[in-house]
Amino acid sequence: MTSFVDFRNVWLAYNDELLAAGAFAVEDISLQMGEGEFIAIVGPSGCGKSTFMKLTTGLKMPSKGTIHIGGAPVTGPLKISGMAFQAPSLLPWRTTLDNVLLPLEIVEPYRSNFKSKRKEYAAKARELLRSVGLAGYEDKFPWQLSGGMQQRASICRALVHEPRMLLLDEPFGALDAFTREELWCILRDLQAAQKFNVILVTHDLRESVFLADTVYVMSKSPGRFVVTRQIDLPRPRDLEITYTPQFTDIVHELRGHIGAIRHNFGKTGVAVPQ
Repeated sequence: MTSFVDFRNVWLAYNDELLAAGAFAVEDISLQMGEGEFIAIVGPSGCGKSTFMKLTTGLKMPSKGTIHIGGAPVTGPLKISGMAFQAPSLLPWRTTLDNVLLPLEIVEPYRSNFKSKRKEYAAKARELLRSVGLAGYEDKFPWQLSGGMQQRASICRALVHEPRMLLLDEPFGALDAFTREELWCILRDLQAAQKFNVILVTHDLRESVFLADTVYVMSKSPGRFVVTRQIDLPRPRDLEITYTPQFTDIVHELRGHIGAIRHNFGKTGVAVPQ
């Protein structure tokens, strides 16, 4: 089966000087991700998680190795992906609806048809907002929304152009625990319905185990994948599963791997694969 995301022995140094010195941000990254799969990447701060995301979006090209996404080599920024970050970064002068519509004004082929199809696109955006519980908030401005509402709108903005892949970089990290879990369930339902690929970077191990099919643990910089953990919990998952021994055992296992990485790095200055 052809992988939707295919990293083969990818290394990245951020400039020629660092490359000549053999100073890599990530090294020997290999990963194959099937169509419609949800993966999470966890690891200590500074391990290269965000660098991996830049490679996946085509914002950075590898120093060594190859990356194919959707069956094609990555040669520049991808149009088939959407992104959401820890900060929702909604434009304060635009309403919720207009913030969500923004990618359709920018990304082809939607951009060329935006004026003629604005009503159609707005209806799609309204339906997306309704699906995340924001019906009735379309004409509100970001400052009139809670942090959780802003993040829901940010996810809608990332999905409105129907990307085949959603990249999430610590999207729920700044939210309270209740709101975070609510958004886990919203993301779970959107992905189950639309079957887009998801790559989630997170420090929250519970989040990674609840949402992902596979969790990858990265070592300290230079980052590499040292643990691949299939999450064999049945779907659909509800929040009650987070209180089961099976769930907590996986979380503790992953925490042990990250603890070992920190311990080994502290002793030797080098992350030792587990």
